Amino acid sequence: MTMPAVGLAGEGTVASIPVEDYARYDQIITSKFLHSETQLVLLERKTTGQIAPDQEGSLTSAWLQQQGYFDGTLPVELVRDFVAVNQEPARLEGRFQFGTRYRFVSGNSVEEPEVSLAQPVLTARLRSVQAMPVLDRLVFSRIGYNLRQTQALLYVGNPRPDGSGAGFLVWMRRQGTAWSIWDTEVVWTVRIEPESDGGPLLAP
Repeated sequence: MTMPAVGLAGEGTVASIPVEDYARYDQIITSKFLHSETQLVLLERKTTGQIAPDQEGSLTSAWLQQQGYFDGTLPVELVRDFVAVNQEPARLEGRFQFGTRYRFVSGNSVEEPEVSLAQPVLTARLRSVQAMPVLDRLVFSRIGYNLRQTQALLYVGNPRPDGSGAGFLVWMRRQGTAWSIWDTEVVWTVRIEPESDGGPLLAP
């Protein structure tokens, strides 16, 4: 079972992401979100355990199983590990390799490019960044695994600046050394109706 990596005790300490997990994130970004015109991807710096608008408090196995995602077929051990590693946020690092420039976002602030990327962006000002063909933004959970490390479960959200967006659970499976996306469940969607006098429409 994947357990949170713990640093030195102290205020502000967050878990770290296993290096091998970044390949799973890369695969999802490439398969589900990137297109030929994407020049920059904005990634939330810390992972999230909040996967649905109606989730109250910390993520629990009981709540997750009650939602009936994937028609209730998720293995119990996979759910248990996913919940365990997402009790506290973890800090994503500059280890992504999906082939497009990316920047980390913390709240409303866009961070400076990391030296390890070696792909400088012209300016760190949010206004200038948004003028580019930008994928804004992706929010990831940590990844849970089954005991044999042959299945993985993670959440990715894409809340957009206009208030629309969607969130997904992604179920992955491994054959040999190759991971593939087995199934995807839509957890929530918000769409903006420009001709409507009402507000955003939220779909579970």
